[in-house]
Amino acid sequence: MVDVTALGARVASSAVVPLVRRLFVRDGPGAGLVDRPVRISALVSFRGEKRNVTPEDVDRIAGELVRRALTSAGPGEEPVDAAEAAAVKDALARTLARLGEITVEDYEAVGLGPERFARELGAGVPLAPYGLGEGGTLLYERLLHTASLHILNFLTQRSTYVARQQTVQTQQLARLVRAVDVLLERLPSQSAEDAGFEERYADHVAARHGTLTIYGLDAGTREWPLDTAYLSLEATRPQHGRQAPAGAGPLRVSAEQVLAGHDQVFLRGVAGSGKTTLVQWLAVTAASRVYDHGLTHLIGRVPFVLPMRRIVRPGAELPLPGDFLRAVGAPVAGEQPPGWAERVLRARRGVLLIDGIDEIADDRRATVRRWLRELVRTFPGNLWLVTSRPSAVPQDWLAAEGFHELDLARMGRTEVDTFIRRWHRAAGAEEAVGEALRRSMRTTTELNRLATNPLMCGMLCALHRDRRGFLPQDRRSLYEAALTMLLERRDRERELHAPAGTALSYATQVQLLQKLAWWLIRNGRAELDRSEALQIIGRARPALNLAGVGDEEVYAALLLRSGLLREPAEGRVDFLHRTFQDYLGSRLAVQEMDFDLLVDHADRDEWEDVILLALAHARPKEAEHMLRRLTEPGTPRGSLLAAAGLHYTAEVEPGVRERVERGLAAHVPPNDLAAAQQVARAGGDLVLGMLPGPDGIDERTAYMTVQTAIEVGSEAALHFLRRYRDHPSEEVQRALAAAWDRFDRARYAHEILAHLSYQSYLMVTTPEDLRTLGALGGWQRLMIHGSYRVEDLTALIVPDRLTHLALDAPHPVEGLSWLSAFPRLSSVYVGTDVDGSVAGQVPAWVAEFETPSSAERTHLGE
Repeated sequence: MVDVTALGARVASSAVVPLVRRLFVRDGPGAGLVDRPVRISALVSFRGEKRNVTPEDVDRIAGELVRRALTSAGPGEEPVDAAEAAAVKDALARTLARLGEITVEDYEAVGLGPERFARELGAGVPLAPYGLGEGGTLLYERLLHTASLHILNFLTQRSTYVARQQTVQTQQLARLVRAVDVLLERLPSQSAEDAGFEERYADHVAARHGTLTIYGLDAGTREWPLDTAYLSLEATRPQHGRQAPAGAGPLRVSAEQVLAGHDQVFLRGVAGSGKTTLVQWLAVTAASRVYDHGLTHLIGRVPFVLPMRRIVRPGAELPLPGDFLRAVGAPVAGEQPPGWAERVLRARRGVLLIDGIDEIADDRRATVRRWLRELVRTFPGNLWLVTSRPSAVPQDWLAAEGFHELDLARMGRTEVDTFIRRWHRAAGAEEAVGEALRRSMRTTTELNRLATNPLMCGMLCALHRDRRGFLPQDRRSLYEAALTMLLERRDRERELHAPAGTALSYATQVQLLQKLAWWLIRNGRAELDRSEALQIIGRARPALNLAGVGDEEVYAALLLRSGLLREPAEGRVDFLHRTFQDYLGSRLAVQEMDFDLLVDHADRDEWEDVILLALAHARPKEAEHMLRRLTEPGTPRGSLLAAAGLHYTAEVEPGVRERVERGLAAHVPPNDLAAAQQVARAGGDLVLGMLPGPDGIDERTAYMTVQTAIEVGSEAALHFLRRYRDHPSEEVQRALAAAWDRFDRARYAHEILAHLSYQSYLMVTTPEDLRTLGALGGWQRLMIHGSYRVEDLTALIVPDRLTHLALDAPHPVEGLSWLSAFPRLSSVYVGTDVDGSVAGQVPAWVAEFETPSSAERTHLGE
């Protein structure tokens, strides 16, 4: 018998090509093809309106391929009998029919090559029903490979493909040339020793910072690759009034691009908002040397990750550049060539990522600021990112040193949905489980308030799966459930057992962790020395009936089994996340009745969550005492903190509640956007009842009122905003349009957007956004934010409605000729990439369009 694998090669191209061509529509008028990437399913001629090949024809084409392959065999060489040949034909026909189903684009298919493309086609066609033997399977595979080879060759010969590939290659080369130019400019002459060390250091950065800890996977925590887990968030410029200072930069920018516009950035974000994750992403991206055209500012740079809690130690001097790696415990520090770090910074190649100003004691922050000032002045031209919780230091804390302040925005509805999908995919959970959680998020006010950052979203995902859909409805219950999952169930579900005599009960672990956490909070510290932790454990052992177990054994059991402690460096210990430290510390503060101590620290940002959680743990009379003390000075911070505390207390005497509400009313409506955020965070739905209605107030008050309700972001807030949807103020209308990503978009579009008289620019990020707007009859002014597919825009944007378009996104290679599909389009704003690479793609006719007005550009974030 003939070798089956040779039969495909014996089928002449002259015989195969005519058969393959019949599967596709022809280029030319009426083909519906344009000079851009297209899905193969759009090219086949046996689906859609331009059908000239029927499914029966596909069956005959497959039969002809089988017949010609068998004919090429000599007498007596037939590898299969007639029955199996018919089965091969049926399987091959079904596989070729998959051309009308796959979403692979033409250039992607060619990039796969014939083997992988054949596998892509065959992936959706199980062979078992066809009953193929070994010979029939081999014949099927060989013919599929032969057909795939000719299909890909046919695609490359299409005129539109050739033109497009020339454009792609030209642009790729141009980007590479720009990247190399930047690299040559930025990289000075290096010794072999420096260059070799930088390669090893880059590998170290990628290994050390290339994973994230995701809470709740495997009933505890699991490391997730950074490139899979990273969720792009946004940073916004603080708005203390309506007018931004000239040259202050964008109102809104992707967080990973914060260093693209400014060399020095001070970024604020709440606990768990993703500050440290962003630091990791920037470090790994800089170390990877990936010359992506949107990351020109990181090309040739060397990252230095400097967690403040690691390098600021009691009685120790802050490190100079040559000691950076040693200060953070990098294993490669000993290999560092003398003077290397200084040479990097002198060449303006450094990316200095200073993480967690809030995690150091107040009395050291002035020292850190002087240290930063001296470094910036001594080594100008490097990139600097400093992070902190929002109120740890005053506004403009580093403004004199040239730092631009930005706030890390909370997760919007789109980011929450994306996180939930990724989490459940990583956990191997059913899609329906994630969808159920997303529905709960949309309909439950308290969950909506909790799911504002990656940490809280991860905890909610874990508990939702762990408890089969039942979720706690407040922060205290959420943390309590998370502790139970981490401390009590983790080892049991993994069938892990501590050595005899060292097992710690749930209650014992909690008591020990509370003591460690409260010691850290009282002393303004983010970590302990191992010796300090052992002393605390030693003092606690007798009362916990652990007299027969040594301090070291208890410490090791706590470290290994709790999942909440870690050793970031040898001889030092801290909590996995500050949020757990605050929760546990607040429990012990209540047990020890340290209420006055808590209130006395109300002016310090790092105590805010501790105080709120202590109110949640306190008994009614204890909570009332704290609320009275908070409102006594009449300060904005005390009043707002007390108002926020009402959400945490189950029972409050009416007189105390009225006192707290009067204090909050003094700040409602707020005077500026920063105050609106504070009031909304403190008062929640309570604030909505104090906000004025749309009648009889000036435009500024109306604007601040709407912004406050938007910041509340609950179901009740959406109901409140309906009262303002007909307000005549253009600023109010803009604010309402800009807020649709803070709510369920479909519902917000129906209840708010559909009623707005002024259609300001509306940001869209997904095709689903466009479908939602299409249901309203379209939208006049659109800003496309993030990567997009031209075919989605042309198919989903209502062409007769669109008049203004802004493209703030990485641009497809096909240029902008597709804009001719929108006859009423009168202005186009095209945001260039960081390196200006889009400029060459804009056709001359676009220059005739007007750009958005200065007011519109402000709302676009230009």
